[in-house]
Amino acid sequence: MPAPIIPEYITVHLGAPDEPANNITVPFIDYIKNVASSEIYPTWPESSLRANILAQVSFALNRVYTEWYRSRGYDFDITNSTRYDQKFIENRDLFDNIVMLVDEMFNDYVVKQGNVEPYFTQYCSGTTVTCDGLSQWGTVDLAEQGMQPYQILQHYYGDDINIVYNAPTQENVPSYPDRLLKLGSFGEEVRTIQRQLNRISENYPAIPKITVTDGIFNVQTEEAVKKFQEIFNLTTDGIIGKATWYKIKFVYNSVKRLAELSSEGISPEEAEPLYASVLKEGDTGTNVAFAQYYLALISFIDPQIPQVTLNGTFNQNMKNSVMAFQREYGLQESGEINRQTWNKILEVYNTTVQTLRQQYVSESEKIYPGIILTVGASGDDVSTLQRLLQQAANNDSSIPAVEVTGTFDGATENAVRVVQSQNNLPVNGSVGPLTWAAIVNLAE
Repeated sequence: MPAPIIPEYITVHLGAPDEPANNITVPFIDYIKNVASSEIYPTWPESSLRANILAQVSFALNRVYTEWYRSRGYDFDITNSTRYDQKFIENRDLFDNIVMLVDEMFNDYVVKQGNVEPYFTQYCSGTTVTCDGLSQWGTVDLAEQGMQPYQILQHYYGDDINIVYNAPTQENVPSYPDRLLKLGSFGEEVRTIQRQLNRISENYPAIPKITVTDGIFNVQTEEAVKKFQEIFNLTTDGIIGKATWYKIKFVYNSVKRLAELSSEGISPEEAEPLYASVLKEGDTGTNVAFAQYYLALISFIDPQIPQVTLNGTFNQNMKNSVMAFQREYGLQESGEINRQTWNKILEVYNTTVQTLRQQYVSESEKIYPGIILTVGASGDDVSTLQRLLQQAANNDSSIPAVEVTGTFDGATENAVRVVQSQNNLPVNGSVGPLTWAAIVNLAE
C-alpha cells in the first residue's frame, strides 16, 4: 500500500451509509473546518481544540486511506452520521479561531509508532456518549490541567503515538488500477495484492501462500486469487477485477483491524513501493526500459510517435515520445507515465501485437506477447519461448537445451536464468520484454 497523503477533496454522504442521501465533494481542509466547528466549542482551551482537530483529521484520513466505504461498494469516503463517522453540516457557519487552527493543522495526523497509516482515532463526547477512545469534553479538563495536545492524545491513545506533520497534499486516486490483473500481469498493484493475500491467509489458511511477492502475477498468485474468490463467493476465474480487488481490500482491512483502536497497523516496509507510481524524465532502471520497449513497438506502426532508444533512461527523447503518445490518445500531455498513460500503453501495445502477428506471420514469434511468463504458465506463448530458447541454444552452447512442451517447467526456467545472467538482466527466471528481446537476439 502507498504512503498516506492528504487528499485534495473528500466525498461525504449526508446520512448513514445505507440511507438515501446526497453525496457532497468538498476540499479536505474545508471538511475538517466544518467537522471541527460542528463537534467542538471555540471557547475550549487551545490545547483541547488542537488535540480534537488532530483526532478528527486522523479519523477522516483513516477512512480515506483504507477506502473503508469504497471497499464495501459505496461511492463516498465518509458519512456525516455520528453513529459511524463525524458530524458534518452542509453550509454551516465556521468559527474563526477553529478555521485558523485547521489552516495550520489540516495536514498533520496521528500514527502509532512503527506504522504508517493514519491511526483510527476513535472519539466521543465523553458526556452523552462514552467510548474507549478520546473524550472530547475530557480534553477540556486535561488542557486546563496544563497538558499539551500531544500529551492529551497520549492520555487516550497511549504513549506509543507520533504526529506526522506537513504531509503532502495531492489528488486522491482510487487504489483499483483500472485494468484487469491476471496471469502475466506485473506492477505495484500486483505486489499489493500478493502481500494482502498472504496476510489474509493467516486468518484463512486455505488460501495458499505466495512465496515471492515481487509484483509478477504468477501461477501461485492465480491459485491464491482463485481460492480467495471461492471462499468469498466471487467468480472463481483467478482474475482481479474491481469486485475482487475491493473484496481483498475489505478483508485485509478487517483482519488487520485497521479501523479499530487495536489496529495491527501497516509497517513502513509494507508501504514501501518496488515499482514507481509515475515514471518521469531523469528516471532510470528496468521499469523505464519496459516502457521504452512497449513504446518502440507502438511507434513502429505509428509515425506520429517518435522512436525511443532502449537504454533504460527516461531522457528528453523518451519524454517527446510519451507526449506524442498522450496527444495521440487524448491524454494529458504531461510527458510523464502515470497510471492512466501506462494502462493506455499496455492496451495499445497488446492491440498492436495482434495486428503485427497477422501482418508479419514469419516474424511473429519475435514479438513479445505482452505478459510476463513464469514457471507453471502454459500455452502458445510458452511454446514460442521454448522454440526461441532452442534456437538460442544452437547458437550458444552455454544455454541449456529445452523441449517444446508448452509448459514453463524447471528446465525452461534454468535456460532463462542463464540468458539473464549473460545479459546483465535481473536473474529471476521470469520472461518480460527485456529477457524476451535478449532471447530473440541470441536465437538470431
